Amino acid sequence: MLKKIVVKFLMVTLILSLFSGVSTANDLNGLFKQVEKLKIERQGYMLGKALNKVQLNKAISNPVDAATPDTFKFKDNNLFIVAQKTTHRVLVIYEQFEEATQQKIQDLVGDLYMHFDDPTVLAHDMVVYWAYEKKGKVSSQAFDTAKDNKKTLDILATVKFVSDIKIMEKLKEPAKGHVYYIISSDPILKIFGEQKT
Repeated sequence: MLKKIVVKFLMVTLILSLFSGVSTANDLNGLFKQVEKLKIERQGYMLGKALNKVQLNKAISNPVDAATPDTFKFKDNNLFIVAQKTTHRVLVIYEQFEEATQQKIQDLVGDLYMHFDDPTVLAHDMVVYWAYEKKGKVSSQAFDTAKDNKKTLDILATVKFVSDIKIMEKLKEPAKGHVYYIISSDPILKIFGEQKT
């Protein structure tokens, strides 16, 4: 009797885990589609969108070691792209510079301003942050209002720019710092990460 109960329990658990896997895959696919609609793009690569043939050829020609077995990573000039192996959808886009002058940092953040418009958040003259909900970019006013009202925003994707040195403040002496920006979707990365465990 106990053996039959254990067998039934294991069967139910297996069936539920299979449905859970399908549900997670559907959730991930749905998120990819929502993120793709935001059209967050950098140098022809769009977050959530599948790579085209030219981009796939670039990936084959310029591979970089990926962090997980279900992804592949490659470099296009200074730009790094991480994509899902099965769908070729873009998971992460980033660029980084180890020894950037303040002028280089200003030029880079200026280019991002031109591309993504006014940011959602500026912090300490070292962080610039663009946040996106399903309907589009979150304005700094909407962000501040949500923060004041202790309301949680449903952030779908972000562009985060981080510098080691002040972006605009006049420096007492010339300095170089590490700077990077990363374009990603935390909800996608979270589900993607859950699928690996």
